[in-house]
Amino acid sequence: MSRSSYVDFLTWALPKLSMRYKGFRKVKRQVCRRIDQRMKTLDLSSLNEYKQHLIANQDEWPILDQFCRIHISRFFRDGHVFTTLMSSSLTELGERVKKNKGKTLSVWSLGCASGEEAYTFKIIWDALLQEQFPTVSLNILGTDIDEHMLARARSGKYQKSSVKELPHHLIEYGFEIFAENYVLKDDVKANIQFLLQDVRKKMPQNSFHIIACRNLIFTYYDLSLQRKLAQRLIQKLTSRGILILGNHESLPDDSPELIQDKQCKLIYHKV
Repeated sequence: MSRSSYVDFLTWALPKLSMRYKGFRKVKRQVCRRIDQRMKTLDLSSLNEYKQHLIANQDEWPILDQFCRIHISRFFRDGHVFTTLMSSSLTELGERVKKNKGKTLSVWSLGCASGEEAYTFKIIWDALLQEQFPTVSLNILGTDIDEHMLARARSGKYQKSSVKELPHHLIEYGFEIFAENYVLKDDVKANIQFLLQDVRKKMPQNSFHIIACRNLIFTYYDLSLQRKLAQRLIQKLTSRGILILGNHESLPDDSPELIQDKQCKLIYHKV
């Protein structure tokens, strides 16, 4: 089947899942391979036949939705974001929690995949900031739609390729190394919960000082859903809380409630 036939199919199907083709341009080969395998399972010979199958069988749409899940995750991904957090933002939040006599700085890693982002926050806090704020602990919630990825996150075991962007001193702090296997130390895994959740249907009940929403909502979902979820995310932020987007992402609309960070344009502060 030609490249254009896949483009035509995805352009037709993705909006029906509240997604947009633009977000899938760089990863569409991965999605198309999954669709090819599904068509073989169904004994269908063309994308048009699969399209007709979708039209006739509503229970096929959740299966296609699964094929559109993209999991790309690394420790310290987009390092300039974490550099900014380490140099200023986390300290400011820690001071605010301490001033208000709070004991917990809460982080939500949304679309956490196999947990690299969530654990990056924890390693940075424990290694660099916990001593400065001995009465404040970091409490992290990671949510994802894929239970298999969450199981990997809970295991805390990674390959060398997952940590290649993490500074060496943080690798030494956070991991036990066995050949090519990097295993998180037990104290790093403390105070982190991983929860199965589809952000399109449900969000956590509590509020957060930091929400990391990178390479999901503002990449793959259509603008209508982006706008709806963006407002919900803002509501979930504490006063002066931080929203973090992924590289090449932006909010669908300007929000008077958010101010872009001067050092890193992917970080937004709630006023």
